[in-house]
Amino acid sequence: MGLLWNLISLPLAPVRGTVWVAEQVLEEAERQYYDAGAIRRQLEEVAAARESGELRDDEADALEEQLVARLIESNRRSREEGR
Repeated sequence: MGLLWNLISLPLAPVRGTVWVAEQVLEEAERQYYDAGAIRRQLEEVAAARESGELRDDEADALEEQLVARLIESNRRSREEGR
C-alpha cells in the first residue's frame, strides 16, 4: 500500500514541498517576532526615542504596550517548549 500511495500522491509532491517551505518561513518569522532579546532592545529604543522627543508619550506608551504583550507571549511560549 505504501508504494501505491506514493505513486498516487506523487503529483501532490510540489504542493507538499511548498507547504513545508511556508511552514518553515512561518516558524522562523515567529521565532524572530517573539525573540525576547530583540523585544527588549526595541523597548530600549522606544525609551530612547521618548527621551529624545522623537516619540510623544502616547505613541511610546502604545508601542511599549505592544512590545510588553509580545514579551509576555514569548515567555509563555518558552515555558511551553520547556515542558
